[in-house]
Amino acid sequence: MSDRPAIHRQLNIKSGVAKRLLKEHVLYAKEAEEQQRKVDKLIADNAEEWDTKSARRILEESHRMIKDSDNRLGKAVQDLRELVLRVKSRTEFAEDSELLHAEEALEEASVHLESKASA
Repeated sequence: MSDRPAIHRQLNIKSGVAKRLLKEHVLYAKEAEEQQRKVDKLIADNAEEWDTKSARRILEESHRMIKDSDNRLGKAVQDLRELVLRVKSRTEFAEDSELLHAEEALEEASVHLESKASA
């Protein structure tokens, strides 16, 4: 990674991955909340056992997807963090806009992971 375009490309790719995985993680969490409400409503309405079991299976799958997306997001954030640190150590990238965008993506994803960990 000695030339500037290759570094910019890696910054863009890794930033995009982190942003996409953060969005995916948030969507899975919302889906799980909706599914939990559906399960609760089925239980409250004394719905058929099959319907309740089916809704619970879907909820369990949502929780598995949350865990999976959380793991992938954590790895993507770590990769982006390592790249940003390497690039920041190079003086020619001191005020680079691609680096600033990567740092913003890293901050957004890191804040989400930290808030989730503290919850």
